[in-house]
Amino acid sequence: MKKIITLALAAGTLIACNDEAEKKDSIAVNYPETKKVDTVTDYFGTEVKDPYRWLEDDRSEETESWVEAQNEVTFDYLEKIPYREKLKQRLTELWDYEKLGAPFTEGDHIYFYKNDGLQNQSVLYRKKGPDAEAEVFLDPNNFSKDGTTSLAGMSFSEDGKKVAYAISEGGSDWRKVIVMNTENKEILGDTIKDVKFSGLSWKGNDGFYYSSYDKPEGSELSAKTDQHKLYYHKLGTAQSEDKVIFGDKSEQKRRYVGGNVTEDNRYLIISARNSTSGGELYLMDLQKQNPELVSIIDNMDTDSYVIDNEGSKLYIVTNLDAPNRRIVTVDASNPSPENWEDFIPETENVLSPSTGGGYFFAEYMVDAISQVKQYDYDGELVRDVELPGIGSAGGFGAKKDEDVLYYSFTNYVTPGTIYKYDIEEGTSEVYNKPNIDFNSEDYTSEQVFYTSKDGTKIPMIITYKKGTEMNGKNPTLLYGYGGFNISLTPGFSTANSVWLEQGGIYAVPNLRGGGEYGKGWHDAGTKLKKQNVFDDFIAAAEYLIENNYTSKDYLAIRGGSNGGLLVGATMTQRPDLMKVALPAVGVMDMLRYHTFTAGAGWAYDYGTAEDSKEMFDYLYGYSPVHNVEAGVEYPATLVTTGDHDDRVVPAHSFKFAAELQEKQAGDEPVLIRIETKAGHGAGKPTSKIIEEYADIFGFTLYNMGFEALPNEIDKNVKG
Repeated sequence: MKKIITLALAAGTLIACNDEAEKKDSIAVNYPETKKVDTVTDYFGTEVKDPYRWLEDDRSEETESWVEAQNEVTFDYLEKIPYREKLKQRLTELWDYEKLGAPFTEGDHIYFYKNDGLQNQSVLYRKKGPDAEAEVFLDPNNFSKDGTTSLAGMSFSEDGKKVAYAISEGGSDWRKVIVMNTENKEILGDTIKDVKFSGLSWKGNDGFYYSSYDKPEGSELSAKTDQHKLYYHKLGTAQSEDKVIFGDKSEQKRRYVGGNVTEDNRYLIISARNSTSGGELYLMDLQKQNPELVSIIDNMDTDSYVIDNEGSKLYIVTNLDAPNRRIVTVDASNPSPENWEDFIPETENVLSPSTGGGYFFAEYMVDAISQVKQYDYDGELVRDVELPGIGSAGGFGAKKDEDVLYYSFTNYVTPGTIYKYDIEEGTSEVYNKPNIDFNSEDYTSEQVFYTSKDGTKIPMIITYKKGTEMNGKNPTLLYGYGGFNISLTPGFSTANSVWLEQGGIYAVPNLRGGGEYGKGWHDAGTKLKKQNVFDDFIAAAEYLIENNYTSKDYLAIRGGSNGGLLVGATMTQRPDLMKVALPAVGVMDMLRYHTFTAGAGWAYDYGTAEDSKEMFDYLYGYSPVHNVEAGVEYPATLVTTGDHDDRVVPAHSFKFAAELQEKQAGDEPVLIRIETKAGHGAGKPTSKIIEEYADIFGFTLYNMGFEALPNEIDKNVKG
């Protein structure tokens, strides 16, 4: 079905799409034709049509042609937004500052990441001592001409003389692992291929552990992968000789398997999961000639991991009988839960601990704000760590023999600053403060608590320029996630600073489904309670409108991945609530998500349409793809995805955009922006990030009615 949207120009002034402008001044844009097929699936007696299922075939020429046609329409539209280039220019200016990472020591060298400003990928440098001259050690910008191949993790051998590093091509989750001699930078003949969802952990200096799946049949970007295995690679041998340590086909199937070696090289700790929540935990004593697998936790009901050890004494972080997490100790000879003893007991706040310099650092979230306490290995409180302000602190980690560690601090108006912390003295000093062209003193953040549909109090941090008049006309971006135990804590964004400069308001609620208040908060937004997440988000929008921060005509909602689902569900349930919807790499087909790549592992949060009729009915009731209705006026929508996204496959976004384009009753545009050689987001080149944000902000402001950038005019609007 073809529909027409208009982007009208008259004497340099933008005119509303539904304005009675002269037709000769209008630029018509035709949606591409999207064919429909007669695909029907029966779920517990309900026949569900899936007319765009053909778009799931990411290898077909038809899908490729559809992507090209959609991008042609989308970019033709975006190029006509008069201030798109100004936004891109300002984003480029703000992005162009040196970004320095915290230093870390491996072998005889101090390593650190640095980006000069606009480099597509950060560069890894090293130097022999604090005052020595630094040299480039590894430059990912040379991995590919277009900057789309990125560094995706690394691990050094015990003596620091070798490194294994992973690369991602085109944003894919599939990796190659390359081994290098750090002394002469020569690549060793140990390249490992087809690695996915894997850490890298050395056993001394002779080899390392990694995880992967067998290469799937069909498309490697969308075919199901659900038999994860842990391998050991011995240096100097072929990958075909790598030994399966855990996850052999003769064992129970597990979707996510990981292994890491303790700092003293004594134990291999193995985690095994079928979902993103809950997992088994095992260990192997590497000091033994033929180490056996010892079970710590033999079920997938809780989340636990070994954070450290002293000899055979294990320190385990767990939410078993502790929804907000605690640290327990146990001897490795008999490590099952009945032998655990509290080390740092559970509190009313969620614990996220780390170790460094012979101490534990217990970071707590207090209404999504960081507090940090330092403990010794006897479990005694040493001090409350004094942080630079109210916000998010992270990175309190170092090796046991280190005297200092480095941590970062940030909030929505403060660029991430790195601090050097004296572990014994408990004092902090600035190590690196970014020199960015943004005056934080001009902006403020406030935390409010609003009431959701069922009476639950939800926190939200709202950021804006000081002196902003709350008159209901401020362009507002409401961002959310609400899932997978992920917490949204305050953090600076270079892109969002451009939004704030334009007089925009940026609001982030801490929805149920996240991890801000522990296991109970997470579970309250899962499976048959998932609607709570959407209700929390809708209530956040209503709060912003009722309190005159903004109004329907100036509100945009945005989220990515699970947050893309959030936007899709919210805009189909309450299309009257917002002017613009910006779903990114979203999970949009809730009946089929589990059939792609590792999607079945998300079932803890979502359930699947095959579980039961009740679960099918519930998913069918909010699945964005299945709840687009003909005759409804939907907000202006810019769907964004990447053609190499093999986590949330782009077919989700393709099908949702096709449904909206066919059924949109109003004049607001529905476009899909498909980034090529890009995946779920990690490793995306700086140049592509800047272009994407210029398009997102330009599309949003234009469809809110601004004829020029808000900081250049006094709220002149279309119509």
